[in-house]
Amino acid sequence: MDSLLRKNKGVTLIELLVALVISSILVGAIYRTFIGQQKTYTVQEQVVDMQQNVRATINRMMVEIRMAGFGNVSMVLPVTIGGKSYTDVVTPDYPVAGSVTILSAMGSTTLTAVPASNQITVNSLTDSQGNLLFDLGDRKYISIGGVESHEITAINGTTLTLKAANLVYNHVGHLDENGNPVIVHVYAVRAISYQVDGTLTLLRNENMGAGGQAVADNIENLQFVYLDANGVDTKANPPNIRVVQVTLRARTNASDPEYKTDGGYRKRQIASSIHLKNMGLEI
Repeated sequence: MDSLLRKNKGVTLIELLVALVISSILVGAIYRTFIGQQKTYTVQEQVVDMQQNVRATINRMMVEIRMAGFGNVSMVLPVTIGGKSYTDVVTPDYPVAGSVTILSAMGSTTLTAVPASNQITVNSLTDSQGNLLFDLGDRKYISIGGVESHEITAINGTTLTLKAANLVYNHVGHLDENGNPVIVHVYAVRAISYQVDGTLTLLRNENMGAGGQAVADNIENLQFVYLDANGVDTKANPPNIRVVQVTLRARTNASDPEYKTDGGYRKRQIASSIHLKNMGLEI
C-alpha cells in the first residue's frame, strides 16, 4: 500500500517551480527570436521599398530627360510656358537651385489634313486620356511628326493656324511599305520640371498651372551635373549639354533606433548618366 501511494503522490512544488522556470526561459527565447525576426523582416521590407522607389523614380526621370528637345523644339525658342520664358531646351537650376526643367514634345493626337501652308487639322485637341493638348496659352507650342515645331496663333475647331508662313515638311500623302497612309502625330510641347521640396518629396511639374505632382517620397537629395560632348561641365552653356548625370538619394520611411548611422535611416543612392538623344540635331 505504501508503495502504491508513493507512486501516485504527483508533482512536488519544487518540481513545478523548476518546470515553470524552464518553460519561461523557453517562451522568452522563442519570443525574442520572433521579435528579432519580425524586426528584420520590417527593416528588409522598408529597404526593398526604398530601393524600388529610387529605381522607379530615376527610371522615369531618365525617360523624360533623355527626350529633351524631342520634336525639334529649338525651332520655336524662346517659348513662354507657365509665365517663364525658356531660351534653351535644358534649363538648370529652375524653378529652384538644384532642379532642372527640360522642353520636350509629348502627348499626341494625329494629323488629318493640311488645309493651307500655315494650317493643320488634327483628329482632336485632347489626348487619349482626355487631357487638353493645345490652346492659345501655355499649350500653344506643337511639334508635327516630331520633326518640326511651331507656335499656334489661332484655333478653329480642330484646325490650328501656325505663326510660320509655311510648314518645313510635306506631311501628307506618304505611304508605308504596305501601301497604307503614314500616320503623322502632332505633339504638345511641354516644360517638365523636377525638384525635391522641403518635405523630401520629388515633384514633377508640367508648368501648366496645376503645380507639382508627387513622384516619390523620402527623396533626400537630387543632384544634376551637365556635360558637353567631351565630358566637360557645361552648366553655364546649356546649348552644349549632351549628357545629364543624375544622382538620387532616398531613405527609409521610418528610422531604426538601433541603427546608429544617419539618424537611424538606412539610405540608398543611385546615379545615372543620361545621353540627350535630340540635342545638337536641330534643322
